[in-house]
Amino acid sequence: MSSFADELLILVMLINLVMLGTSRLIFSIRAVAVQGVILGILPGLIHPFSGHLAAITIGIILTKGIVIPYLISDAIRKAQIRREVEPFIGYVPTLLIGALFTAISFAFADKLPLAPEHQDLLFVPASIATLLTGFLILTTRRKAISMVIGYLVLENGIFVFGLLLTEAMPVMIEAGALLYLLVGIFVMGIVINHISREFSSIDTSRLRTLKEE
Repeated sequence: MSSFADELLILVMLINLVMLGTSRLIFSIRAVAVQGVILGILPGLIHPFSGHLAAITIGIILTKGIVIPYLISDAIRKAQIRREVEPFIGYVPTLLIGALFTAISFAFADKLPLAPEHQDLLFVPASIATLLTGFLILTTRRKAISMVIGYLVLENGIFVFGLLLTEAMPVMIEAGALLYLLVGIFVMGIVINHISREFSSIDTSRLRTLKEE
């Protein structure tokens, strides 16, 4: 099972690079939805099966893989945007930085004093790489919806790392974190809606032109 989990984590990191290299927002949403489904499967691969685990797995897949991506897709449809046209840093440089961050994540994970049962797994490097990918998306994109996607990727990185701590921190805590994430998406959706109505754009760089009257 651990080898299959590692294969899924490799796929998670490949999806990170895909999101860094595309300008199509709907494609990024679908990619983060696939990433959410994968993360929902992972707990069942590293923990014994139980009804509680099955319920949490279904909840994670529904929330990360279906509900939140649907809400973001609906926001895109209402805002009538399709692409991130002018990021602060181009897609090729961002992709190269993401690849470098992924390599650094592996090097850094090798230096950490991990538990023996975790040393041969990819959870820590995948977690760090996903966190850094979310940070890159947040800091290099202009569209508010792109920043929501970056926030989702960032939370996915935290989730991957949290899978190694479920014995000390029950899975229900992660379920609570998902609730906060869902609330955060609703709040950001409201903000995006108001920005779009008032300024006919959701380019966050335009907010710099606001001045006090």
